[in-house]
Amino acid sequence: MDELTRQSRQDFSLVLKGGTVIDGSGRPRMEADIGIDGDTIYTVDPKGHLRGEETLDCRGLIVAPGFIDTHSHSDLMVLSDPSLPMKVRQGITLEVFGQDGISVAPVRSADKPQLRRQLAGLLGDPPLEWNWNSVGEYLSHLERTGAAFDRGYLVPHGAVRQWVVGSENRPAKNWELRQMVDLVDQGMAEGALGLSTGLIYPPCCYAETDELVALCRVVAARQGVFVVHMRSESDVIVEAVAEMIDVGRLSGVHVHISHFKIAGQQNWAEIGKVLNMIHEAQTQNIHITADQYPYIAGSTMLGAILPPWAHDGGVDATRARLSDPAIRAQMRQEMARTEKCSWDNFWKWSGPEGIRIADIPSGRQNDLIGNSLAEAAALRDQDPFEFAFDLLRTENMGVAMVSFSQSETVVERIMREPYVNVCTDGLLGGKPHPRAFGTYPRILARYVRERSILTLEEAIRKMTSQAAQTFRLPGYGAIQPACHANLVVFDAANVQDEATFENPVQYPSHITHVLVHGDFVVREGLMTGELPGRVIRSAEVST
Repeated sequence: MDELTRQSRQDFSLVLKGGTVIDGSGRPRMEADIGIDGDTIYTVDPKGHLRGEETLDCRGLIVAPGFIDTHSHSDLMVLSDPSLPMKVRQGITLEVFGQDGISVAPVRSADKPQLRRQLAGLLGDPPLEWNWNSVGEYLSHLERTGAAFDRGYLVPHGAVRQWVVGSENRPAKNWELRQMVDLVDQGMAEGALGLSTGLIYPPCCYAETDELVALCRVVAARQGVFVVHMRSESDVIVEAVAEMIDVGRLSGVHVHISHFKIAGQQNWAEIGKVLNMIHEAQTQNIHITADQYPYIAGSTMLGAILPPWAHDGGVDATRARLSDPAIRAQMRQEMARTEKCSWDNFWKWSGPEGIRIADIPSGRQNDLIGNSLAEAAALRDQDPFEFAFDLLRTENMGVAMVSFSQSETVVERIMREPYVNVCTDGLLGGKPHPRAFGTYPRILARYVRERSILTLEEAIRKMTSQAAQTFRLPGYGAIQPACHANLVVFDAANVQDEATFENPVQYPSHITHVLVHGDFVVREGLMTGELPGRVIRSAEVST
């Protein structure tokens, strides 16, 4: 039926009435009604004449597309808590899992115990049966479990390398590389949106550039995206960005830089050079985008403080090295160096005072959570180096950290770049980084309302359509007819992130309603318990 007939019959399932609509495109806001037909936006009416079976009064509130988190670590936690209120109550309606080259599929059955230990500090270790091996099987498991939000997945480079090469620190042989190419192709055929890597994490960090180019050619052929935690975000960030430009040029893939930042005060001045490199590459039709979280601290596995060679052979081999006094002394010597470093040396950037213990999933040493390494070492009457080594060894490497190393000036400069979208990069257990609870409201409160770094329209664009375009998600990130009815309604004058580094487990305020496929998952600021989220597969979104 045509729109006039539809409106005369007044049979929309839901009408959002009188809100200020910011449609995700960057265009100016407008007052309008939104007519929803089941799970789909049917019309946007600035005349305000729509009526429906249910009407939601949105006067005085912003209505925007649901926010898209392009860098999430909810891969396992969503299976134990499908609602994940710390994400949904920010307005997030879609997340992309499989980040940093290290996630849960593909995985051989024999490798599952080691992978669980390796991932515990990043993804947690909820008491779940891993009833999958392939990417497709994992996505089917996600579908059976359900969730309050939509979920997409990237093929993790490290999982592919582990399957074929194992944990060895060496280049892949030609026949191994062919197998890896086939595994990436299979994962994308089964629904993955692209490929991720984390070039500071084992075994991804053992790959040479040629390996990345070969894998990315498959991704480019399937019109996917290559999402990369670069080989350096600190002393050699210029070289790391140059490597990604080369990968994009040689493979034709869309390169997406994860959690774009510069760590270490001595490196902050490189931001101008790095941005110029990216701009120049973009003028040469090399497709480069990035995402960012709005904080001056990061968060990852505590094992990342060790030199890359310490991880050769996997978790058990690393623990054995941590039991050898001579090897511990060698690690300590390398970590204590202050000169330019070819690997991302967290100890150099942050020191034991600037690295906090965020989570210990085993539950055996909860008294340490929230303390810096310096504070925790004092509690155990140990030297900080020796304490950190012992903690990693006794906890099977399963520890998460927060590390302070960034500049507010650099954060704001990156934020202004139009090709940079918003992400949380949120680890969810213990005393997490506040980005897990506060990223999107923080942008709206601090960087739009208080500091005017972005207009509200531009901030919403970065949270929605920019992300959707990067990951090729038609029907997402926009308020237009025929788009998915994923929406967030909030009070722009009062929205606030409440999570802090001292007290991170706090929900934001004034995120009023969140809808996923036309169903309320948050209503009047409270979770509804509904689980309307879908699994997004590349075969579906590319048609």
